[in-house]
Amino acid sequence: MILGVDPGSRKTGFGLINQVGSRLEYIASGVIRVHKEPTMAHRLDLIFSSLVEIIDQYCPQQMAIEEVFMGRGPDAAIKLGQARGAAMIAGTQAKLEVYEYAARKVKQAVAGNGGATKEQVGYMVQSLLKLPGVPQEDAADALAVAACHAYTATGLINIAGASHSRRGRLV
Repeated sequence: MILGVDPGSRKTGFGLINQVGSRLEYIASGVIRVHKEPTMAHRLDLIFSSLVEIIDQYCPQQMAIEEVFMGRGPDAAIKLGQARGAAMIAGTQAKLEVYEYAARKVKQAVAGNGGATKEQVGYMVQSLLKLPGVPQEDAADALAVAACHAYTATGLINIAGASHSRRGRLV
């Protein structure tokens, strides 16, 4: 089972999939909303504790997370990096192997185009996982990250640029 995470300082998406051979099965997904928390420290704590609960409930073996991108400027990138850090610590504390993927690689894996729109990614996630509807945007992105890892790990697609850490050390 793979936990995909789309980190954010206001909303963090999560998605769990099971990989059975080359087939992907949907387990669960959702969005951790932290925008009402009074401080960044409280937001990071909520991201961490929520992911710890999700990991305890579903017991995934691996975590895949989207890398930081500089889309909105340095302040946004710093906040995104902090959210990623909280998520990654939740994974490493649970002894999960944590893999990181660039957004373009995730889009390429699920939509066949590294410049795909969020709508295209959502539609492809719905199609790949045979869902009755398109998941919420951040949840769809997290499911896409998990699917990207599943495809990469089994060699179904050749994606360069993934990095791997185990217990906090880059390997």
